Amino acid sequence: MAVQSLFYSDRDGLEMALKTPDSMLFTTKADADARDKMLELSENIQLWLEKKIPTMPEEFTEQCALLIAENKDLFQRALKKPELLSDTETTSSD
Repeated sequence: MAVQSLFYSDRDGLEMALKTPDSMLFTTKADADARDKMLELSENIQLWLEKKIPTMPEEFTEQCALLIAENKDLFQRALKKPELLSDTETTSSD
């Protein structure tokens, strides 16, 4: 019988990772670390949004922050080429 190591982000927690193993359990520590960094970025974006737009509902702020963090590479490219955000092929594949 083979043994396999699985990793998860501390920010997700084991219980959450076990509920959605397809997206929250990883076979490498590097992938789990990348998820953790993305969640840290999302948390900081959420705090920033809450300060800048205090009337925005918390759930919406959280969803926006997570979406931005998950697509940070697209946003980095869009800073140089803004039309990338309106390109349906790019936004649907990222």
